[in-house]
Parts: sequence; C-alpha cells; structure tokens
Amino acid sequence: MAETLPRTTEPQPELEETAIIARDLIRFDTTNHGEGRSNGEREAAEYVEAHLRTMGLDPVVHESAPRRANVVARVPGANPDKPALVLHGHLDVVPADPRNWSVDPFAGEVRDGMLWGRGAVDMKDMDAMILTAVGDILAEGRLPERELVLGFFADEEAGGLYGASWLVDEHPELFAGATEAISEVGGYSITVGGKRAYLLQTGEKSLVWVRLVAHGTAAHGSRLVRDNAVTKLAEAIARIGRREWPIRLTGTTRELLAAIAGALGVDPEQVSPDELALATGSASGFITATLRTTSNPTLLQAGYKHNVIPDRAEALVDIRTLPGEEDAVLAELGDLLGPDVELEIVHRDVGLEAPTHGPLVDAVTHALHAHDPEAAVFPYLLSGGTDNKALSRLGVSGYGFAPLRLPDGLDFPAMFHGVDERVPLDALVFGRQVLKDLLLAY
Repeated sequence: MAETLPRTTEPQPELEETAIIARDLIRFDTTNHGEGRSNGEREAAEYVEAHLRTMGLDPVVHESAPRRANVVARVPGANPDKPALVLHGHLDVVPADPRNWSVDPFAGEVRDGMLWGRGAVDMKDMDAMILTAVGDILAEGRLPERELVLGFFADEEAGGLYGASWLVDEHPELFAGATEAISEVGGYSITVGGKRAYLLQTGEKSLVWVRLVAHGTAAHGSRLVRDNAVTKLAEAIARIGRREWPIRLTGTTRELLAAIAGALGVDPEQVSPDELALATGSASGFITATLRTTSNPTLLQAGYKHNVIPDRAEALVDIRTLPGEEDAVLAELGDLLGPDVELEIVHRDVGLEAPTHGPLVDAVTHALHAHDPEAAVFPYLLSGGTDNKALSRLGVSGYGFAPLRLPDGLDFPAMFHGVDERVPLDALVFGRQVLKDLLLAY
C-alpha cells in the first residue's frame, strides 16, 4: 500500500474522529467527470483500507481499471442466523469549480461549526460515519448484531460502472448472504409543522441518461442555411426541457404525503401533492421531483468556429422516471424530438421501492428515538440514484440512511452537487452514535 498521506495540517484536537476522517477524505481530489474521465479513487481507497486494518479487519482493494479502486471488508456478526447487511458509501465526487466557492473545495476546511468541501455531504461524511460507528463497536470488544459487508465504491457519480456495478458483475461473492443495504441520501432531518422528522430513503427513481444528436449541412456562417443542426437540436431541447410531466404517486410517495399531511393537521385529499411537498421547506427540492418524471438538459456541444455552421450538434439529457415508466417516457421523448434528431441511450438503470415497514425500518426508528425521542420518521422516494441500484441485481433491498440532525434553515439538499458543500460537525457526531446503535440492535 502506498505511504502517501492526504494533504493536511496538524490534526486539530478539537475535531471529533468522524470529522477528522471526513476531512482527510475530502482532501483527496477524487473528482469524477463521467464517461470514464476521473481522477480516480486510489489514494482515498488506500486511506480507507489502512483505517480498516487498524480496526482489525482484512479489507481488499479491487481495481476495475487503473486507479478506479473499491474497498470491501467483512465484519463478523454476533448473530450468525441473521442475513448480512451491506453498509456502503462511494469515494468519488462530482467536479467543483473553485472560482465559485468561498473555500478551497478540496481543503477540508472547518468554519462556523461546519466541515466544508466537495464530498462533505455526498458522501464522505457517511464514509466517515461508517468507519467510526463500526470502529466504536469493535473497540469495545463487541460485534454488530449481524454480519456486515462494508463497501467503499468507485464511480457512483457516473453510474457505478467502475464501482458497485462492476463488483456485482465480477465479484458477486463479496455480497454473499446479504439481503439488505444501507447507504446515502436519507436519514437527514427536516422540519414540518414545527416538528422535526427524518427522511428514510426507501426508494429511488429510475435513471435514463440520453444523448441527442442532430445533423445538418456544414456551411459558411454567412450563408442562408435552413438545414442547421444547432437549430434543430435547440428546438428539441426546448421541448424536452419545458415538458411538464404529470404527477403520479407511488406507494412510497403516497405514504410520505400522508405523513406530511398528518404533521400539518390537514386532509391529504384536500391539499395538492405539490403543496404538501413544499411544506417540507428546503427538502421540497428533492420531494417535488419524486412526484413526476423529470427531463433536464445538462450539456450542449456543437461547432468549432464562429463563422462555420456545424453539421452536427449534441446534447445530454438527464431523465429520471418513476419506477416502471422508463419505456413510456422514452416513447414520448421520441415524439418530442422531431424527425431530425436522434436519441442514444448512454446509461439506464432501474427504479427501486423497498418496504416502508418491517424490522429494519423499526430498528432505524428506534435508533433515532434513542437520540431524538420526539422526532418522526417519514419514508421517501429519492429523485436521484445510489449504488443500491447495482446491489438490487443480487436481490439486496437498499435504503438510504445517513443520519444527520440538522439545524433549521440549512438548505441541506442544495449541498448535493452544489457550491460550498458543508455539513455541521455536531451532525457527524449524531450520525456516528445513531449508526452505532442501529448496527448493535439490527
């Protein structure tokens, strides 16, 4: 294993261990640009591997491609009759333009009681919480209730083709005996009707990434050319980007809206789904998107000179459908494109809905109530996706539970892929404690 350490200052004694580990992980620039272009996760993976070894575990690093490193370790359980639980996070992050940030996005700076940096929320905070919660259990000479498969994956931000998806295809034995998984984008607190509630992610929308290609006639920019690839593409993109997809409620979203209505003391049949979603404050940015399909253009590319009309123009569109609607949405997109624009599927993955009731949900609720007794727990459908999609191919039901008790007024969902990403230090301590209690009981 390489001896290189993350760029760091002397350890800050006032920082709790979870914050120190999250800070160190942020200082590894594991930027994933997508389409195979990435800085790679190798150094961060080696850091995690070394930490797991200090805990007495025997982790293994699996590289799917040069520098695309994944770390997996097993932790014995106290009750061998129970199925194993996968506890996983990813080590890659989306790009961050330092010109837009008020701090260096890869410095792991601590300011105003928060840890700042790319990955502070998505999801090096949860990686650190996993390491410290499991470390606490083992340091006390105890075992988690059931066997754990700890996974720290590459490439989640580009669909997991070099990470969880690759491991599921090439090394399914790593997850033998597991039936459930816990990962990111759930467990954080919101305020509804003046009361705190935690969103337990019990499902995910489907993912369809497409490329649109328009062809036309190459010519001098001064000519009258009606067969213009850029114009054709722009018209198609405008239609897709402005499409208002209809509301359709799944079992998960119906239950969530009913819980929100209950907290507000209103009849869910008399208040629109969007109104109920908006009552969750900053979380509504995620929740309103789970009530319908979304189709967002994200990248345009055409031409190479001001006075040359290109013969080709391309666009990328990020489509998230409700589970089971993928084919119907693609068919409608074909109608929106028009005859002169082609559609190519770049990446497609399934939507998920796990049970919103049962032993795991009960255990999550109990662990939260031990530290926040009056809080409610609401199930919700994630508008994005996680590596639980890949694990579902092995029959593993995935949940999002990275427990964080957050202050009112913090727009936490905006931190995901946003500027000045940050997480409160005391929320990391809270998450470590809740996760430890959950693993000991479940």
